[in-house]
Amino acid sequence: MSNENNQVKITIFGQEYSIKAPADPEYIKSIAKFVDEKMREVQSGFSTTQSSTRIAILAAMNISDELMTLRKNDDSGDLAIEEKLSTMIEFIDDSLNA
Repeated sequence: MSNENNQVKITIFGQEYSIKAPADPEYIKSIAKFVDEKMREVQSGFSTTQSSTRIAILAAMNISDELMTLRKNDDSGDLAIEEKLSTMIEFIDDSLNA
């Protein structure tokens, strides 16, 4: 990331936005593309056109669910690693004390 704020034009769900952020313009565009795809995915689940606000909220909920699931899985993986390390440390301690 650079310290400068980059001005980037992006399009999400048919709306053009000008974003100013201290990040690589290509990264900003990739985020916008991801959000656009999520919104279009949500809209495709409806038989009628929904308001962009409703679609944005539902897409945000889906993205948040994905993020929270990844965090939960990451946390449970950390716990499993900690338990294995604890077991190994106990085994090493027992072996050294024997």
